[in-house]
Amino acid sequence: MIPPVEVSPLIKLCRYSALLLGIIYGARRYAYLKPIAAEDRRLEAEEKARQEELKRIAKALEEAQESILK
Repeated sequence: MIPPVEVSPLIKLCRYSALLLGIIYGARRYAYLKPIAAEDRRLEAEEKARQEELKRIAKALEEAQESILK
């Protein structure tokens, strides 16, 4: 059986410090990007609504053309 390896307290401190810094960095980055993503989603929804309106108008014009020709 292999004996367990003792990890020095300094290595443990460095590992937990890196973990804590990573968590803090991730939380700050998420807080920074969240409003940007919300604005992007809002703009995409507006653009989609505008495109759907244009498609609806084009379809109505096409139907009007067909009814005129008949």
